[in-house]
Amino acid sequence: MSLSASAPIQAPTRRRRSSRVREALLGYSLLAPAFIVLGVFGYYPLYRLVHFALYRPNRFGNGEVYVGPSNISSVLADEEFLDGLWISVKYLLYTVPTGLVIGMLLALLSHRRLRGIKVFQAIFSSTVATSVAVASVVFFGLVNPKIGKFGDVSFISLAKADSALRGVALTSIWQNVGLTFVIVLAGLQAVPDAVIEAARVDGFGPLRRLFRVTLPLISPTLLFLIVILMIFGFQSFAPMEILTHGGPAGATETLVFKIFQRRAPGQISEGSVMALGLFGLTFVVTLLQLTILNKRVHYGE
Repeated sequence: MSLSASAPIQAPTRRRRSSRVREALLGYSLLAPAFIVLGVFGYYPLYRLVHFALYRPNRFGNGEVYVGPSNISSVLADEEFLDGLWISVKYLLYTVPTGLVIGMLLALLSHRRLRGIKVFQAIFSSTVATSVAVASVVFFGLVNPKIGKFGDVSFISLAKADSALRGVALTSIWQNVGLTFVIVLAGLQAVPDAVIEAARVDGFGPLRRLFRVTLPLISPTLLFLIVILMIFGFQSFAPMEILTHGGPAGATETLVFKIFQRRAPGQISEGSVMALGLFGLTFVVTLLQLTILNKRVHYGE
């Protein structure tokens, strides 16, 4: 009697377990392509960087010598790495705040129900569709010391070591403006009109509505933008290569540019250590941003 009573109970249990197993296998099979791509193009290159950081190839690339972790510490403490890091930080300070502020202002100005506003929105967002190489060539024709329309402006002159980085930064600022505009405008359009209208009824002026209502509601969008723009700034390479080739006198040799210079077999170990240092720095900066700024972000229900 007990055996016949327990059989109907065990059968649905086995079916549920079998169903869960099939669902799990289906889920893993759907995720498998993503894991493969991530492994081939993400984790395997990272493994190769660590390998080259610990093993130094000869100049012909047909032999390796184990140099150990001391190679990592010596390269990260070297003047070349610190100089490239400082130039990268200055480049971030030139590009991220300026592009963020201008893009936000354009988004706020164009977030209106006016006839023809879509034309201006398309113009302001057009820089996103331009590649870095094309944008660099455009600004090469503007700020080049010999042929550029603004080549004689000393503040952005590419011929001077103390101003060349600002001239190169114009390319990234121009592209950051378009990216910021598109994302901030999308965030503004997601803000409920009823909230803005309620603030207006409560007597909030334009500036007070901006700082007390609008910006807190789009703060998750701003957090995302700051993190993305910082990562893009650390990874910038094409403007320096096209506009100045790292000059004059190495004034625009950012960390990525220095890594690119060390791609030969005899220098790839040093370049790999620099790349690992850049990866660690980007990871730490992103983590700090998410930790610190996330406390000031308002996630609406």
